[in-house]
Amino acid sequence: QVQLVESGGGLVQAGGSLRLSCTASGRTFSSYRVGWFRQAPGKEREIVISISTSGGSTYYADSVKGRFTISRDNAKNTVYLQMNSLKPEDTAVYYCAAPKYGSIWTDAHWGQGTQVTVSS
Repeated sequence: QVQLVESGGGLVQAGGSLRLSCTASGRTFSSYRVGWFRQAPGKEREIVISISTSGGSTYYADSVKGRFTISRDNAKNTVYLQMNSLKPEDTAVYYCAAPKYGSIWTDAHWGQGTQVTVSS
């Protein structure tokens, strides 16, 4: 069993930066792909960015390319989401997730989420 805990959310002005952390407890999650999702009020949850087990492969949604970066430190069981040039439309609850098998996000371990609010 893997437990995920997100941290680092908060209120920031447009153009600012935040760094989110996703830390796992229980079994090491170096063998899991990890992704960040977000859900804005009234919208469906969407995948933002993900990283492979080794960190050598990443996926970025078009909306965050050039602004967000994902990295991981497997020694610390932690994945980071660096968010720069934030926009009001980035406002959402951000969740990290680790699929139990491969990249099947519908069957994954989830964190409780952290709120990111970007003011204009």
